[in-house]
Amino acid sequence: MIMEHMHQDNFNALYEIARSIASILEPEELLERVLEIAMTHLSAERGFVILADPNKEEGYDVVTMKNFSSQRTSNEYAASSSVVTNVLNTGEPVLTFDAPNDERFESSVSIMAQKILSIICVPLRIGERTFGAVYLDSSTMLKEFNDESLKFLTIFGNLAGIAIENAKRYTELRNQNERLKNESDVTHLFTNLIGKSDTWKNALEIVQRVLDIDVAILITGESGTGKELVARAIHENGSRKGLAFVAVNCSAIPESLIESELFGFVRGAFTGANATKKGLVEVADGGTLFLDEISDLPFSLQSKLLRLLQEKEYRRIGDTLNRSADIRIIAATNKDLKNEVKNGTLREDLYFRLNVVEIHLPPLRERKDDIPLLAKHFLQRSALMYKRSVDSIHPDAMHMLLVNPWKGNVREFQNVIERAVVLCKGTQLTSADLVLDFTQRNSVLPNSMTLEEIERQIIEATLDEMDGNRRRTAEKLGVSLRWLQYRLKEWNKD
Repeated sequence: MIMEHMHQDNFNALYEIARSIASILEPEELLERVLEIAMTHLSAERGFVILADPNKEEGYDVVTMKNFSSQRTSNEYAASSSVVTNVLNTGEPVLTFDAPNDERFESSVSIMAQKILSIICVPLRIGERTFGAVYLDSSTMLKEFNDESLKFLTIFGNLAGIAIENAKRYTELRNQNERLKNESDVTHLFTNLIGKSDTWKNALEIVQRVLDIDVAILITGESGTGKELVARAIHENGSRKGLAFVAVNCSAIPESLIESELFGFVRGAFTGANATKKGLVEVADGGTLFLDEISDLPFSLQSKLLRLLQEKEYRRIGDTLNRSADIRIIAATNKDLKNEVKNGTLREDLYFRLNVVEIHLPPLRERKDDIPLLAKHFLQRSALMYKRSVDSIHPDAMHMLLVNPWKGNVREFQNVIERAVVLCKGTQLTSADLVLDFTQRNSVLPNSMTLEEIERQIIEATLDEMDGNRRRTAEKLGVSLRWLQYRLKEWNKD
């Protein structure tokens, strides 16, 4: 009867893991559930799950644990390290009913120190491949684990192995789809870094030198100069090409959320944390993390970013484990970070760690030679996107583009060309198609023009913008309709 009851309990537990396979697709959450089921069913006091990792000194990484401290070098782990290493190497389970009197552990001082009585450790397998292990122990009762426990946990480990592998594949496919979507979006916006001016080429020369060197990079420049575009170019042409590129705008995430967004959190870390969530640092593992508007990172979080830069380590909110991150960090800002350090809003040591190599992107007004190239590029791209037959730019329109100050830089330039292509009535962009801000219309006029010539050009540009409607033009200019009609008659436009 007792044996029948034990078999029924085992069946229920195995049914539970089968349900987990179908319902949990996040690897971290699944691993926690696997450990929880194993410990509950076998009444273990402590336990952890490891996954093989050849990059670690021990040969494995503890991915989830319960009732252990965070110090992997402590005596708590000394007792288990030889056990899990043996299981990983041989693929065979380890079971001891009475650890203090087991000859296999006679030389283990840590087992005596920790007063461990029972140990069970089984491999996680996919076919014949062992990729991890589940470890449990007890210090309260002799023979806490028995042969029936071993049979159960071995089957459990095989089922868990399949579940973990499926969850990992699902996550990889999801991340790959997200990367492909992001890359597709970028492809539609830009084909390459366009420009031939000396200031632009100087910036690109530095880009080329750092492609395959995993050094922290700080990209500076005004808003709209293409900082994220350059960061993506470094990633896509360097050694991490094809891996994750994760862009984070530090100014767009509320201060209360940015730590959890970057580093993730464990289940139960705070109210509402019903499941473990990986952060963007972990999503970027193996690839590049781009931190835009880095000066807006909260001061309280800067020390954690500094540790990530120096030690390649971070910790989820509520966790006791440090995790490693194989990522390249590229930061960007439109502010003077030296002033931010001076004002006390940016740590000086973080500034130096971020600014190992600086790439300054010049504003568009300092790279006038690039305007014809950029205009052609955006015209062709916009004509294709909106199915327009526009294929050239009139010299007068090009002159307006060349003398405009472009306070919004390349981003503003792109918007103006795109809008002009949409509004253009023929196959060539003219000055009438270029809808510029009123203040910019003043700025594009050469100093040699007379007041009457300036007045005429402003009126004609506004009239074109209002599709020839004189009443709306007069309202836009703040003049009477009669005054406008008088001016137009003077210029033989009545």
